[in-house]
Amino acid sequence: MQKQRVAVVTGGAMGIGGESVAQLAITGHHVVIADRDTAAATQTAEQLAQEGLSVSTVEIDVGKAESVAAAFERIQQDFGRCDVLVNSAGLAKVYPFLEYPLDHFEHTMNVNVTGTLLCSQHAARMMVREKWGRIINIASVAGMRAVGTGRTAYGTSKGAVIALTRQMAVELAEHGITANAVSPGPVDTPFTRVLHTEKFKKEYSSAIPMNRYGTVSEIAAVVAFLASDQASYITGISMPVDGGFLASGARGI
Repeated sequence: MQKQRVAVVTGGAMGIGGESVAQLAITGHHVVIADRDTAAATQTAEQLAQEGLSVSTVEIDVGKAESVAAAFERIQQDFGRCDVLVNSAGLAKVYPFLEYPLDHFEHTMNVNVTGTLLCSQHAARMMVREKWGRIINIASVAGMRAVGTGRTAYGTSKGAVIALTRQMAVELAEHGITANAVSPGPVDTPFTRVLHTEKFKKEYSSAIPMNRYGTVSEIAAVVAFLASDQASYITGISMPVDGGFLASGARGI
């Protein structure tokens, strides 16, 4: 009898990460909510446990190598495996290009790119033993196309995550591990409610054929599919989930 698969979701306390936790748990995984906000992670875990879902938490700061190592050591001790990794933790702030602070650029790259690298390395080492694994990186359409102004670090970091995903896919395929990126368009989350002004929301929505922001459940559904056995021949892609934003040019007649 196959053991229950273990999925780890960084930034899993809320937003896209939180909904990915829920959908992976619904599909039968034990899900580890890996987040530096331990109070929010615990609250999410308790809510899902009340629904009869299998979840736990581990503290992690993906911007610190020692924290990543400690979190995955804990996962190794508690479960002895990591079958699915969703790299959802990330950050962004908006500054004009000419004044973009170097310290924030470096911090964003460290969290969004280096954090993804380190978590993936630790998880993949456990996956290799099982000759099966799924790594899903939450990227962004901002990594495929410039989205507005002020996103020098965010867009660059997400472009790097997409490139990193391709490299992982090529090197890990022989071990039965797939690596894919999901690139959301604008999504209604606590993150975007702070980052996006009302003016920006209106302009962004008007550039999307579906004329709206996405929902966390629409993104998490793609995450859950890429984590499944049905996605066994998909690797190295960046899948836009964006209401047609990347496909669209001038609109109207």
